Amino acid sequence: MKSLALTINRRVFYGWVILATAALGTFVSGVGQSHTFSVFLVHIQADLGISATSISSAYAFATLVAAFGLPWLGRRVDRQGPRRVLVVVALLLGLACLAFGAAAGFLWLALGFAALRFLGQGSLMLICANLVSQWFDRRRGLALSLMALGFSASMAVHPPLSQWLIDLVGWRQAWFLLGASTWLLLLPPVLFLVHDQPENIGLTPDGDGQATAHQDAAAKTGLTLREALATSTFWILGAGLFALPMLVTSLHFFQVSILTTQGLSEAMATRIFPISALVMVITIPLVGRSLDRFPTRWVFVFGLLVMVASLVSAALVHDLTTAMIYAVAFGLNNGCTMTFFGYMWPRYFGRKHLGAIQGTGQMIGIIGASLGPLPLGIAFDLTGSYQNTLLLLAVYPAVCAIAAIFLRTPPQLLAQQGNVDQT
Repeated sequence: MKSLALTINRRVFYGWVILATAALGTFVSGVGQSHTFSVFLVHIQADLGISATSISSAYAFATLVAAFGLPWLGRRVDRQGPRRVLVVVALLLGLACLAFGAAAGFLWLALGFAALRFLGQGSLMLICANLVSQWFDRRRGLALSLMALGFSASMAVHPPLSQWLIDLVGWRQAWFLLGASTWLLLLPPVLFLVHDQPENIGLTPDGDGQATAHQDAAAKTGLTLREALATSTFWILGAGLFALPMLVTSLHFFQVSILTTQGLSEAMATRIFPISALVMVITIPLVGRSLDRFPTRWVFVFGLLVMVASLVSAALVHDLTTAMIYAVAFGLNNGCTMTFFGYMWPRYFGRKHLGAIQGTGQMIGIIGASLGPLPLGIAFDLTGSYQNTLLLLAVYPAVCAIAAIFLRTPPQLLAQQGNVDQT
């Protein structure tokens, strides 16, 4: 494997092979993402005789429970390396798909949701982001944004593929085939191509020549989770990265309802999704490149302000023009959110204990996503409108944006790296 990697590296930096594998892993995570489950819900409800409310409750609770396992998984990544853990997660994710297709009742279904969310949406995306962060430094933002395109590809492929499989063989057999495809797509490249760190095979992040003793030592710098939790930087990032998935999920969940109650037809409201998706695909690499070129805290502030703009523009939609403005703002918002999650933790806390810190950070984000729809749902039930609540929710990311102005690299990390914070 090392010989193959070094042979490839003579022509092109091997980190791009790692990036392609991580993007494939992000794509495969689609079997544990909401856009895939949404295609199956009606069929599961009809087959098992379970109400939509029960399925939704089981899904939300499973997502919340799965989030609390991510810090543990992150520590396993730190101790055993991303490659070993990724092999285990890929095997278990395929098995979880097979088991989910055999669900015989509510409890089995809930456990299946929890397994797929923990392994797909949580573990697989965490490990892929960890791998890319190990192999890229100067170009980490661009690399992580390219990896995130795997998620966009999943949004484009998994729903229609799932529907085709359901029509062809039924929903249960569809999950068996999705499980088999998980093994077929992911296991070969992980087993034969993935190396945990460039330093392990004598390379450096970004392909900057052969590894030196100083660069090898730099790979071993980073704060522990306990040290990170003691910094204001962690909590400023945590607040912002709780806000973004919480509010993005809220808008995704209620978008059609919001727009139709404010004067748009259901067909027109549905057409907003592909516009936002197109904007997201275009802006993800631009956001990643901006993180590489500009001070991190100002890009983070910009992303939080785009979240404010998304909420305010959603509240002000009343015709096609205002709906288009919202679609563009929300697409840009999705692009920022997808890129920030992988980038911020290694940027401010180093690589040595990245898994544990990423796991805790991703847990915070998933908790936010699981709770996100509640404020808008409660407000609509009480008042019959979303507008005032959307405007009120916009205050939260605005406050986070103000706090983000004060983001600084923790002094402990600077002392380890022996450099000066330039942002």
